[in-house]
Amino acid sequence: MCGIVGYVGGRSALDIVIAGLRRLEYRGYDSAGVAVLADGQLASAKRAGKLANLEKALAEAPLPDGGTGLGHTRWATHGVPNDANAHPHLDNAGRVSVIHNGIIENFAALRDELAERGHTLVSETDTEVVAHLLAEEFHADTGLADAMRRVCHRLKGAFTLVAVHADEPGVVVGARRNSPLVVGRGDGENFLASDVAAFIAYTREAVELGQDQVVELRRDTVTVTDFDGNPADVREYHVDWDASAAEKGGYDYFMLKEIAEQPKAVADTLLGRIDASGRLTLDEVRIPEPVLREINKIVIVACGTAFHSGLIAKYAIEHWTRVPCEVELASEFRYRDPILDPRTLVVAISQSGETMDTLMALRHAREQGSKVLAICNTNGSTIPRESDAVLYTHAGPEVAVASTKAFLTQLVACYLVALYLGQVRGTKWGDEIDTVIHELSDIGRQVEQVLGTMEPVRELARSLKDKNTVLFLGRHVGYPVALEGALKLKELAYMHAEGFAAGELKHGPIALIEEDLPVVVVVPSPRGRSVLHDKIVSNIQEIRARGARTIVIAEEGDTTVLPYADHLISIPQTPTLLQPLVATVPLQVFACELATARGNEVDQPRNLAKSVTVE
Repeated sequence: MCGIVGYVGGRSALDIVIAGLRRLEYRGYDSAGVAVLADGQLASAKRAGKLANLEKALAEAPLPDGGTGLGHTRWATHGVPNDANAHPHLDNAGRVSVIHNGIIENFAALRDELAERGHTLVSETDTEVVAHLLAEEFHADTGLADAMRRVCHRLKGAFTLVAVHADEPGVVVGARRNSPLVVGRGDGENFLASDVAAFIAYTREAVELGQDQVVELRRDTVTVTDFDGNPADVREYHVDWDASAAEKGGYDYFMLKEIAEQPKAVADTLLGRIDASGRLTLDEVRIPEPVLREINKIVIVACGTAFHSGLIAKYAIEHWTRVPCEVELASEFRYRDPILDPRTLVVAISQSGETMDTLMALRHAREQGSKVLAICNTNGSTIPRESDAVLYTHAGPEVAVASTKAFLTQLVACYLVALYLGQVRGTKWGDEIDTVIHELSDIGRQVEQVLGTMEPVRELARSLKDKNTVLFLGRHVGYPVALEGALKLKELAYMHAEGFAAGELKHGPIALIEEDLPVVVVVPSPRGRSVLHDKIVSNIQEIRARGARTIVIAEEGDTTVLPYADHLISIPQTPTLLQPLVATVPLQVFACELATARGNEVDQPRNLAKSVTVE
């Protein structure tokens, strides 16, 4: 959630930090702040609201600049979004500055202890206690890193911490537990951030920090230990995209750019998946085949849009592998005491690889002896590192909060996992797998075709900007598509939107239908699931008879829906199980355009964060 940047080197720390925070704006935030060390003094500034508010304050009252600094964009957990609660937080002497992502669960007890010892805390946040604790623990002969290790032993919860101390210039210290933090290695300079996007303009060499580790950055060194001070193993890696991938590239919004990038993202996720013998090969899936053959249940855990990709995956997995598959909201998973054992495969889906609910579900599954396979877009993130296997999507950086290309690539990855399991377990023949792979390979072209026909969808969206409610209906894999379409409209347009299984209409939701109510219906192919198609055409007739304004997504050549569609959105003919890859795209465009027409912030919707790193 929160954006974190730290820098030590020969450039202007303030410029580096502000630029990094700007690249992290996509994460969602409600305040911003910076601190710099210059001439043995610590100076800071922070403001509620967008980064522009902070930049205006800095223009009016510039900070002295130096080569060491940190910055933060906050998504509020403890305390309302205001100047006082914004990060960084200082100790009473103004010598320590701290920024934080996560939640410190025992902060109230620590706050009371500090008050008893004479400390004055000025914010409502859990973070401020860390600045005061670091001030108490800091000794010039042992340094800030040692103080951080001591403090971390006292903290409960999930946290990333980055701190500087006026008495130790040229040093930035970070710590992580259950929350993202990555090092960027430069030439005579080093970086810390919650996401590589913050420093990608300066270096593409990164170091992933493990659980319960402390890192000390100096201009020419990076030192990593565990919380006890023992040297820690780290993994260095090269970031395979550059700064231009995180720029808008001429589009008004990152979301529009990312929608347009979907054909390439889908193609990239498919690259290299067939070996020389023609077999499907997933190099990152290193669970032995005999283990996969013994799996008797698959459980998918995910949140939000990733959860919808899991719902679609269930249809493919059960159809192609004949293994029972459950799909669970990660936030509910471990609290219901799920039945797991070593013959259960848990598939954890997360774009960022840092989604806290999914991470905790993963850990619970591993405690029960289950194997975990992660589907993730972020190399080196926590969820892949803690899984038994990982299948990386290759969507590239997704900056807009509302997920688009990550969703499509998650679907592709889920299909690949299902096919691979079918291959390993002998439930799919090689030629059958080849056929599906060939069909998947054509999806990029089909998505491109859909994107070229979206002007009527944009016009329709603009015409609905004053509506209060839009409903979405679907059957089979169209039902999760309906859920995803409704979620996009909630996220972006701030409208009441609900997705329903069309067969449930007469069990309650049809009571919502009234004159001119827009209802989007995702129609399955008449070729693959003719029974489902006939039934949903009947559903369209039912709602239209009650006054609904029907917006029908149907494949080209499906003339049976024409009499009942007030607005028809045609998509290419696609095999039924793969139809979500093309049917979702008009709904993304629809939500984006409707949000724009309503004057909303498309890339950073209110109250939302890109990566939810707290439970």
